[in-house]
Amino acid sequence: MPTGEDLVFVPCDDVLIAIGQENAFPWIEPTTGVNFSSKGLPVLDPLTLQSTCPNVFFGGDAAFGPENIITAVAHGHKAAVSIDLFCSDVDLKMRPAPHVTLISQKMGIHEWSYDSEPVDDKREAVPLVALEKALKDRSLEVELGFDLETAFQQAERCLNCDAQTVFMPGNCIECDACTDICPTTCISFVENAPEPELRQKLLVPATNEEQPIYVSEKLPTGKVLVKDEDVCLHCGLCAERCPTAAWDMQMFFYNTAKAAPILGEAT
Repeated sequence: MPTGEDLVFVPCDDVLIAIGQENAFPWIEPTTGVNFSSKGLPVLDPLTLQSTCPNVFFGGDAAFGPENIITAVAHGHKAAVSIDLFCSDVDLKMRPAPHVTLISQKMGIHEWSYDSEPVDDKREAVPLVALEKALKDRSLEVELGFDLETAFQQAERCLNCDAQTVFMPGNCIECDACTDICPTTCISFVENAPEPELRQKLLVPATNEEQPIYVSEKLPTGKVLVKDEDVCLHCGLCAERCPTAAWDMQMFFYNTAKAAPILGEAT
């Protein structure tokens, strides 16, 4: 409603009008197969946002009536997942769990290089207060933390392990490009064998038996791709070099459930 004050002009390129208007779909003819409720809202699957016409999806205010913009963005994400599955002829119910998302990053060494070389850097123990003091005062913080220089050195050990290498055997042409470019020689194309024998057949034997090795499905030549996870840097060079996108770098985000709102705020 007008307030009587002078008009204010704000220069901009686009304006999003969010005034909660009611839905009106007179332009969607009944012959399309899209059904609507008595309130004028489309009949949808709440999980997939798919309408009664299988190849039509709704989201935002058009789906369930006026809501906030965050809900509309969430609908856009849900609908995008559904549309991708629909176009891939996959069951729309077979979707990632909420808050678990695998996104292709195609990261390379030029985007997230490391200051430290690929060596087994020493992991420093966190300094503690003297045991006598810790036993006398139960409320005393026993971990003293690192000094600035040690903290910096330990931070350099980080290898961004949230970005994982993902191999898709169906795309591999066994060109050995990933093997050639790997800085730690952790990728090998070899004949499959029992694990103890396979570990020794690699270009660099995988000697750390506590760390599993990745073994792909059988490739067209009959060989398998083996990656020694113990020395992989997650540098992304294999994904950047691969000519068929058989290698990819995928960022993994995982949100754990919190026991209570207080704990959620604390973290």
